[in-house]
Amino acid sequence: MTYKVTEEGNIATVFLDGEIDMDVTEKAKEVILPLVNSGKEVHLNLKDVAYMDSSGISVLIESHQMALEKNTKVVVKEVSKSVLKVIMMAKLEQILNLG
Repeated sequence: MTYKVTEEGNIATVFLDGEIDMDVTEKAKEVILPLVNSGKEVHLNLKDVAYMDSSGISVLIESHQMALEKNTKVVVKEVSKSVLKVIMMAKLEQILNLG
């Protein structure tokens, strides 16, 4: 997994690339959670994520819950087909902010 972060005003966009699985979830959390914790609105761009397992999904859920506590939000954008399939199977489209 590689990533790039851009910030514009109070919105931080994290562009994730590659595979998000158990090997990289800690790295993903280290990137995403501090941004959420700072009170920014965080957009996760997943268009270049080829694969995401349940540990990757748990990062989405954890960051979403933290955002609710911080009175901000995490928006999951441009979700690749394979990741969207996992999100739908877990019935998370009703919980996560898909933009």
